[in-house]
Amino acid sequence: VALKCETWLPPPKSNIWLQFCFFRKDQALGSGWSNSSELHIPIIWSEDSESYWCQAKAVIPNVIKRSQRSRIHVQRIPVSDVNLEIQPPGIQLIEGDLFLICSVAKGTGTVTFSWHREGSGKSLGRKMQRALPAKLQIATVREQDAGRYYCSVDNMHGPILIPASRPILTLRAPRAQAVVGDMVELHCEAQRGSPPILYRFYQDDVILGSSSAPSGGGAPFNLFLTAEHSGNYSCEADNGLGAQCSDRVSLSITGKQDILTAAIYINVIIRLDLSLLFCSLFSICPICSLFSFSFLSTFL
Repeated sequence: VALKCETWLPPPKSNIWLQFCFFRKDQALGSGWSNSSELHIPIIWSEDSESYWCQAKAVIPNVIKRSQRSRIHVQRIPVSDVNLEIQPPGIQLIEGDLFLICSVAKGTGTVTFSWHREGSGKSLGRKMQRALPAKLQIATVREQDAGRYYCSVDNMHGPILIPASRPILTLRAPRAQAVVGDMVELHCEAQRGSPPILYRFYQDDVILGSSSAPSGGGAPFNLFLTAEHSGNYSCEADNGLGAQCSDRVSLSITGKQDILTAAIYINVIIRLDLSLLFCSLFSICPICSLFSFSFLSTFL
């Protein structure tokens, strides 16, 4: 930003030596009085929004003239396009130091950076600076530090929030074929999205309940099965920036009552076959029939 202080001198006094001084509100800028009628401010911030004015002084004779105040409004550019870079690069790292570099494509003013690991309720680190980007060092990374990391950025326009991505619904049952009485876990997870994320669970478009993930990641919902729970299931991820719905997953349930009925049916068939055998033996051999009757009574 360039500030220029202009004054007019009549031709007879055009050779008078002038000095200039610039002010923001009531504070002198730069080194004070100068022979230059211009002042260059290399970087200006939103907090520099204020009234500016200047003075012109004739050294001989000592005469000072003052300009009117001019208001300068500095608009802050919100941060955008946040990116997290991991050094050393790679999906799998050996134990050692880890650097998380958080950068933004645009943004002015004092920027607050914070780093997080999904599933952890606290921040890993926090920095406030004007320069971009910012780096966080995590010393002596161990096996328990494995996970997904993200950073958030704020320059007083509010933090950059990422909408929740389309979630994935997973059904976790204790056996391949679920039966009445089993407990099934419905697990819903959005791969991206600023926390907290609220997950809602549905059966055939009827809501079953909800579960929250305060630090991001997925969330479970447990369901004790009845015969009415056969159907199509889906979940929804919502972090206040628009809800996203998962694909439908089908669940078929076999009732325990059906298994018991089948067992009784087989038992009846066995009893009936033994009764027919007893009748056949009685007609052929009366002595054998006594043995058969005793055996049948014991078995039945």
